[in-house]
Amino acid sequence: MFANMTSGLDFHSKALVLRAERQRVIASNIANADTPGYVARDVDFKAAMSNATGGGLTAGTSNHQNGGSSGTTHARHIPLSGGAIGTLGGTSTLAYAAQSQPSLDGNSVDLDRERANFVDNSVRYEATLRFINGQSKTILSAIQGQ
Repeated sequence: MFANMTSGLDFHSKALVLRAERQRVIASNIANADTPGYVARDVDFKAAMSNATGGGLTAGTSNHQNGGSSGTTHARHIPLSGGAIGTLGGTSTLAYAAQSQPSLDGNSVDLDRERANFVDNSVRYEATLRFINGQSKTILSAIQGQ
């Protein structure tokens, strides 16, 4: 019975960890906006969350703006080997973000897109915290019999 009450907390705690990891990746992209040759990275949140909760999306099932969980946009493309997100022990990888503006120095960071992603992710992080807080208060009220 206790597992049923805390299953929502478990889901939101995994989402919170993934949101924090995505925030770190976006911040790294922004910090390296002027680094020649730097390639922007992003976390496919849907695929990472599916892996974290046991859904296990396979490569190519997600069609995120950055090319899906394998980093490819077509079945015949060679998958990119990105860095693993080790915070949840899953097999999710960082994908390369699609370059929207060509640059002479080879840097693929689009500051406008990164700032928008940063704000969007921050709002979703805060919402996840509020869900966890609300569920914790509900469980505490139930335990106290109020």
